[in-house]
Amino acid sequence: MTASTLWTPDTLATVTGGTVHGNPKPIAGASIDTRTLQPGDLFFAVKGEARDGHDFVRQALAQGAGMAVVAAGRAEEFASAGGVLAVPEAGEDPVLDAMRRLGLAARARTDAKIVAVTGSVGKTGTKEALRHVLAEQGPTHASVASYNNHWGVPLTLTRMPAEAAYGVFEIGMNHGGEIVPLSALVRPHVALVTTVEPVHIEHFASLSAIADAKGEIFSGLEPGGVAIINRDNPAYPRLLTHALASRAGRVISFGEHEEADVRASRIVTRPDLSVVEASVMGVPVTYQIGTAGRHVAMNSLGMMAVVHALGADLARAALSLASLKPPVGRGERTALWLPDGEAFLIDESYNANPASVRAALATLAAVETGPRGRRIAILGDMLELGKGGEAHHRDLAEAVEAHVVDHVFTAGPLMRHLFEALPMSRRGIAAATSAELVDPLLDFLRPGDAVMVKGSNSIRMGRIVEALKARYASRQAP
Repeated sequence: MTASTLWTPDTLATVTGGTVHGNPKPIAGASIDTRTLQPGDLFFAVKGEARDGHDFVRQALAQGAGMAVVAAGRAEEFASAGGVLAVPEAGEDPVLDAMRRLGLAARARTDAKIVAVTGSVGKTGTKEALRHVLAEQGPTHASVASYNNHWGVPLTLTRMPAEAAYGVFEIGMNHGGEIVPLSALVRPHVALVTTVEPVHIEHFASLSAIADAKGEIFSGLEPGGVAIINRDNPAYPRLLTHALASRAGRVISFGEHEEADVRASRIVTRPDLSVVEASVMGVPVTYQIGTAGRHVAMNSLGMMAVVHALGADLARAALSLASLKPPVGRGERTALWLPDGEAFLIDESYNANPASVRAALATLAAVETGPRGRRIAILGDMLELGKGGEAHHRDLAEAVEAHVVDHVFTAGPLMRHLFEALPMSRRGIAAATSAELVDPLLDFLRPGDAVMVKGSNSIRMGRIVEALKARYASRQAP
């Protein structure tokens, strides 16, 4: 197997118990989506919520997939289309089961140091920061986007090259018990919980129950591994209990707490970056982060704890953070060129919860506006908050006032509770959907404004970001 070949047909058949048909091509990647499939990918015909992946097998092979993984009973349908791996029909989704087996095999064959990241807020940004700093110290493999669920984690493992030096995996959940099998797949050497907040609270009896679910990540730690916990979070004692009950050989805490092992003594936030002065296990470190926001600075402490736990170069990691840029939808900044001047867009449109909205409002407050500019928050409903949903939205009014946001536009019935709690002077427009805000906002914007967009994924706040960029011939802000 060459360095560019991820899996050979013989290995695939051996690991999955399947049989190879047709003429497979060299496998260089893996995919479950024909929209993003690359030539040479191994296409898994998994069952989705709305469609069966088998409906796209011919398309995947026509697009250059190296081979398609299908249920044995469906293999004859694709005999003439290209290479097919027919896997035994056992379980609810035999193709997903085959992906899990390949994930296990990928984990077993690698000597990479493995990190797992979870948390109510900040797990994707922290994962991306770790990818960024570790990639400068060795071949690094990490989850794409937010591939952190029952199919995203095994798919990420399946894609991991055998020669990787580091592997960084994001692990998420909506219900208790979901992280345990994923952590068992990943078998991390280091596991980090960024924070515990009331996210997906409708599926849990209490915040303590969410902490218990997040603490499941420590169950898969390799013997002697390292558990990393936010010392400032109220859930710290509960998470510590989970860590001590695991196979962890060490627990490292981070935060501003005086007892934190990785402790920030000073955090300076600016419109386009942050500066952190910290002590990492007693070693003083000062670094600049190329991304704004106090929440980013706090998560960087957890990241530095991971770097220390891995035995990687701490000073080099600190230098790498200066060039860190936010992922799309998570703080990406764009200059908007209006006819009479420049406005500024902060794209926080990828998902929302009370903690992340407050953090986004704080980031907006730090942005310098033009002479006549205004700070404008465009907020969509926060979902999965259960019976307390209305109160969680209404309570954001305090943060809007504290951060002196000039105008608030809202999308969705839950955000209307925030809108009605605001003084008239801060009310923009309350709409039922994000689409209804597009035209009014385009007309409302003027030079010098700073606009921040935030909301849960299903509210589709990203369409507002796309409209702003399309109208005003945007370019990336420096």
